[in-house]
Amino acid sequence: MAKLKTFSGFPVQNLSSDTSNIGQIYYNTSTGSFKAVKAGSGTWASGGSLNTARRFLWGAGTQSAGLAFGGYSSSNEAKTELYNGTSWTETGDLSTARRQVAGGGTQTAGFAAGGYTTTSVANTEEFGGSSWTSGGSLNTARHGLAGNGLQTAGLVFGGSGGTALTEEYDGSSWTESGDLNTGTTNFGAAGTQTAALAFGGDRGGETEEYNGSTWTETSDMSRPGSTPSLASFGTQTAAVGAGGYPIVGLTETWDGTSWTETGDLATSRTEVAGAGKSTQSAGLVFGGDAPPTTGATEEFTLTTFEVTTLTTS
Repeated sequence: MAKLKTFSGFPVQNLSSDTSNIGQIYYNTSTGSFKAVKAGSGTWASGGSLNTARRFLWGAGTQSAGLAFGGYSSSNEAKTELYNGTSWTETGDLSTARRQVAGGGTQTAGFAAGGYTTTSVANTEEFGGSSWTSGGSLNTARHGLAGNGLQTAGLVFGGSGGTALTEEYDGSSWTESGDLNTGTTNFGAAGTQTAALAFGGDRGGETEEYNGSTWTETSDMSRPGSTPSLASFGTQTAAVGAGGYPIVGLTETWDGTSWTETGDLATSRTEVAGAGKSTQSAGLVFGGDAPPTTGATEEFTLTTFEVTTLTTS
C-alpha cells in the first residue's frame, strides 16, 4: 500500500490530541484517525424576534446585550428594544421617530444621530439604559449615514446625497473630520472613532479605513452589486457584512486585507441592522425587509479553525 509520504514528500505527524494549526494533516493516536485542520467559517442561528418588525433601523451593543432603535414599519418608528441573548424587551422610545438613523455605543450608553422624518434631521440622542435624552446636533443633517464608536467617542460618516462628510462626537458636540474618499449612503460600519471601517452602500463594495483623521481606500467587497442596506459589525481588522440589496443572505468576513464569503443568513433581507461592533466572532443581525418587513433575529458565530476527520473512501 502506498504511503502518504510517497505523495507528499513528508511523513504524517503523530499527535495524541487535535491541533489548531491550519493546513496541518496528522494522525490522532487517541482516536486512531487521520485528521486535517482547515480555516473556520461563520454560521448563523435563530434568536428571539423583535417585538416590532421594522426596517431601516440601527443597532448597537453586543450579541448578548444588544440595542435596536428607530426604523420604519408602516410609519417612522421611535421604538427602542434591548436584547439579552435570548429575547427583545421594549424600553423608552426615541424622542424623535425616524428611519435611516445611525449610532453606536453600548446597551446602557448608546447614541443615535441623524435620520429621516419628513426630511433629513441632525438630532442626536443619548441612551442611558432605559430612556433617551438630547445631545449635540450634527453639523450637517442627513439620513442613510453610518456610525460606530462610543457615546463619548462617536463617529458618523456618509449619508443622503452621497455625502462624504465625517463627524466625531465627544459626548456633547460634533466636529467635522476628514471626508470619505467616496461618498455613499445606506452602508456598513465597524470599529471605533479612531479605527473605523466603512464598506458597501450605494457606491457598491468599496471599503475604506479611518485612522482618526483620514480615510484610505482598501480592498472591495466580493459582491459590489449587492451591498446597499446591509447589516454590519466587528472591528477595523475583523468585520462582518450580511444581507443587503438586492435581497440576499450573503455574508462576508473581513480580515484587515480582504473579504471572504461565509455562511448565508437563514432569512435573506435588506435594510437590516447589526450589533457587535467590538468583535467579529459574535454578532447580531435583526429586522429588515425580506419582504415583508421582518423582526427576525440571527446570531453569528465565527470559528477560527475546524478539525475534520479524513476517510479513505
